[in-house]
Amino acid sequence: KEKPRYDGRWRPEAGKTLPPPPAGVEPVVRFRNPVDGVVAWDDQVKGRIEISNAELDDFVIARADGTPTYNFCVVVDDWDMGITHVIRGDDHVNNTPRQINVLQALGATVPLYAHLSMILGDDGQKLSKRRNSVAVTDYDDNGYLPEAVLNYLARLGWSHGDDEIFSMEQFVQWFDLDHITASAAQFNTEKLAWLNAHYIKQADDARLAGQAASRLARRGVDPEAGAPLERVGALYKDRVANLNELADAVEPFCVEIHPSAEMTAAHLTDAARTALADLRGRFATAEWQKASLSQAIKETCTAQGMKMPQVAIPLRVVLLGQPQSPAIDAVVEVLGRETVLQRLDKHL
Repeated sequence: KEKPRYDGRWRPEAGKTLPPPPAGVEPVVRFRNPVDGVVAWDDQVKGRIEISNAELDDFVIARADGTPTYNFCVVVDDWDMGITHVIRGDDHVNNTPRQINVLQALGATVPLYAHLSMILGDDGQKLSKRRNSVAVTDYDDNGYLPEAVLNYLARLGWSHGDDEIFSMEQFVQWFDLDHITASAAQFNTEKLAWLNAHYIKQADDARLAGQAASRLARRGVDPEAGAPLERVGALYKDRVANLNELADAVEPFCVEIHPSAEMTAAHLTDAARTALADLRGRFATAEWQKASLSQAIKETCTAQGMKMPQVAIPLRVVLLGQPQSPAIDAVVEVLGRETVLQRLDKHL
C-alpha cells in the first residue's frame, strides 16, 4: 500500500494548464521538489544515505493561513544561525532530504548531519510517555542526582573506552561523533541506579541533607525535629540507591517511632527488655561519643550473657522501628542522649 502523497495537480510545468482550485479551499504554498536524481549525504553516525527524489512529493512549506511549516522553518533557522552540525534523533532521517533540497534551492550551505539512534526502554520498546518516565522532572521525583542522569545518558549510545563514570567536564572534553553507536541504545534502569548510588556516596553531606530535608518536608515531616540531617545522611549514603531511599532512612530520626506489634513481639522479649534496661542505665552516664557508647553496649552484652545481635537488634527496633541500620553505636551517637533515653523509656 502506497503512502498518501500530493499528486502534483497544481505543480507548474511547461505547457501544462493548471485546474482552478476547488471552491472554498484555501490554497497552501508547496516546495517544488526535484523529480529526478537522489538526495545524498554522509551522515556522521549512519554513513552514506541516499534517497530518491521520486520518493518525495511537493511538500507544504506554508499553510493556508500563511504560517510556515517545520521543514521550512528549521532550514531558515539553521541557515540564519550559521549551524554547521545538525545532531538529532534518527526519527528525523526522512526529513533530511526535504531540508537539503530547500537549502540548495535557497543557495545555502548544507550542514553536516548526525542522526542518533533512538533510546529504547528496559523492555526494548520505544520510550513512551504513557509507559515510561521520560520527563526530566520524573528523575528528580524518583531521587536521581542530575550528574548521575547526565553521566548515564552520555554513556548511552556513546563510549570512551571502558570509562563508565566521568564528569560533565570530561564528557565535554572527550565527546566526538566517531564513537556514537549506530544501533539503538536500550535504557537500563539498574545501571542508572548503580550510577546514582555512586554519586550519592561521593556527594557532599550538606547537599544530601538538603535533598533529604526537601523530601521530608513534602511528606509533612519537619526535618528540623530530630538529629542533624548531615550526620544522619552520612550514616546512610553508602546504603541507598536514590534520594527517596535516603529520605526513608533518615525519617525515623525526625519522627516518633511506633514499632509494629509483630516486630515488638519478635524482638522485644523479656530478656531483651532486661538487657535494654541495663543499657539504659549505662547510656544515662556514658560519655556521648561512639567509642564509649560501643563499650557500654559490649558491657551490657557481657553482663546479660548475650551476644551483640541479641542486644543490638532490639535496640534498633526501639530507636528506629526496624531491625536493620548502620552501626548501632553510630546511630545512638547521632540520635543524641535525650532522644535515645526517651525512646528506651517508652518500651521499658
